[in-house]
Amino acid sequence: MDKLGVYLQILLVALHYTTSSASTAAMNYVTASCNTTRYPSLCVRCLSSYADSIQGNDLKLAKAAISVSLNNANSTTAYISKLAASSGLKPNIYQAVKDCVNNMNNCVSSLNQSVQELERMGQFRGQSFEWHMSNIKTWVSSALTNQNTCSRGFSDGSVDGPVKDAVVRRMSYVTQLTSNALALVNRFALRHKAGTHMP
Repeated sequence: MDKLGVYLQILLVALHYTTSSASTAAMNYVTASCNTTRYPSLCVRCLSSYADSIQGNDLKLAKAAISVSLNNANSTTAYISKLAASSGLKPNIYQAVKDCVNNMNNCVSSLNQSVQELERMGQFRGQSFEWHMSNIKTWVSSALTNQNTCSRGFSDGSVDGPVKDAVVRRMSYVTQLTSNALALVNRFALRHKAGTHMP
C-alpha cells in the first residue's frame, strides 16, 4: 500500500510537471505570436484563455483571434442598435448612430464569413489555399474598414456628448481586436507559405 501511495504521488507530480510545461509552452507561443500585432498586451489578455486549446497551432490561433473579434463586434452592434432605438437623440447623433449600425452589421457579416472560411482551411493546399486565404484577409480588412467608418461618423465636431463617448470607446476596443486578428491571419498565411507554421 505504501509503495502504491509513493507511486501515485510520483505520478501526480509528473502529471503536474507535464501539464505546467504544456501550459507554459502554450502561453509562450501566444505571447510570441501577439508580439507581431499592433496591440500585443490586448492580444495576450484576450487569447491567453485559449492558449491550451491552441497548443502552438497557427490556424487555431487565427481562428481564436477572429472569434474574439466577432464576439465583441456582435455585442458592440447590439449596444449601438439599442442606442439607435432610444428616444431623445439629436438628429445628427441619431444619423451617426444609425450609420454605425449599418457599418457594424456589415462588419459582423464579414467576420462571420472569415470564421467559416478558416474552419475549412485545413483541407486546402497550394493555389487553393492562397485563394481562400485571400478571401479571409479581404473579409477581415473589410470588417476593419467598416469599424473605422463607424468611428469617423463621430469625428464631426457637431457630434458630441455621452453617446459619442460611449460609441467611440467601444469602437476603439473592437477595432484593436480586429487589427490584431488581421495581423495573426497574415502571420498564419506567411508561415504557411514559408512552411514554418504549426502544424
